[in-house]
Amino acid sequence: MQPYSGTISESVNIRPHRVIVAVGGGIAAYKICEVVSTLFKMGVELRVIMTNAAQKFIMPLTFATLSRHPVYTDKNFWQPNNSPPLHIKLGEWADLCLIAPLTANTLGKLTHGIADNLLTNTVLASTCPVLLVPAMNTNMWGQQIVKNNWQNLLSYERFHSTEIASGLLACDHVGAGRMAEPVDIISHIQSLLHTKGKQDLIGKTILISAGKTREFMDPVRFIGNPSTGKMGIAIARAAIHRGAKVILVHGEVIWEQPLGIQTVLVVSAEQMHQEMLRHLPNADVIIMSAAVADVKPRDHSTEKLPKQLLPTSLPLVRVPDILADLAYHKKPNQKLIGFAAQTGDIITPALEKLRRKNLDLIVANPIDRTESGFGNDNNQGILIDKKGNQQKVPLCSKLQMAHYLFDFVGENIYLG
Repeated sequence: MQPYSGTISESVNIRPHRVIVAVGGGIAAYKICEVVSTLFKMGVELRVIMTNAAQKFIMPLTFATLSRHPVYTDKNFWQPNNSPPLHIKLGEWADLCLIAPLTANTLGKLTHGIADNLLTNTVLASTCPVLLVPAMNTNMWGQQIVKNNWQNLLSYERFHSTEIASGLLACDHVGAGRMAEPVDIISHIQSLLHTKGKQDLIGKTILISAGKTREFMDPVRFIGNPSTGKMGIAIARAAIHRGAKVILVHGEVIWEQPLGIQTVLVVSAEQMHQEMLRHLPNADVIIMSAAVADVKPRDHSTEKLPKQLLPTSLPLVRVPDILADLAYHKKPNQKLIGFAAQTGDIITPALEKLRRKNLDLIVANPIDRTESGFGNDNNQGILIDKKGNQQKVPLCSKLQMAHYLFDFVGENIYLG
């Protein structure tokens, strides 16, 4: 998950990433079992720290089994003859520290530099990025002193956070205080391991299209495509993890909606066209990753057509060219990125599309390979900008590909 620069031919063998998972005392700790299990399956080396309060909710044996390593508690911390001291050893070992659930108690300690247990000592003895995942009662989260602690801690560069969710809490209150879901936590961890905490998109607004459009001939029949929107969602996640404001205009997608992202649901190409143009003036970077229909049925029935009345041939008309219109209306300081999903030769048609539609960058990606493309969690391709710079992205997760895209933009396309 290391960033690449220049032209890529082969991926580089690197040591596994090392993550400390520090579990606080809250009922939401059960969700971290899934996080630890998933990270292990991804090849991440794990060390789990549990506070005394956390052990009242989850047994250390559970995390030891899932991480394939003994769990560290305060009993380990206070044992004599630790050389080097445990908190120093762990702090220097880690590439990332996850604190989840982050309680009001641990938040207050970290904000004021208090180190009275293994968790807080390890954080202060480390220099790696720290991902905070808060969870607490709504009234506790709403206290001004807790808000102040939260804002103060996040003002330090190494501390990052997931959004806190709203809903029914274990205390039966309804409101803010729910911990982020495992999918959000894991994707944020992946992002931080790639960027090492870099927030290079702060102050930028990224407008993204994702998913498929549908062009109906009657209420139940339509022209569509196999897109699931996973690539566009991955781009949205990567952008928000790097500090951007994100507007995601999407057709039908398969997802758990990422927290903190402004979403606009559309159905047809015409609707997507309208929404992309509406949000265009506020965007610094526009990324058109949606699979948009090129044509639609000329005739549309408001009632379902009986089978015997279905036409044997289907007259078609073209839909608006969203990418061309965005290129026409964008300002010189705005950057427009398109996708060219192709079979066979992917570079020639991508270069032609880059020039014809006046794009700043295009992503050429193959859709005729079983391990990448529509519906897959992975992708690959070649990034090409209008200056002729190219970068090959080997097979990787779509989130990682999104980060390669933003790395390439930062290196080759000015974002002023």
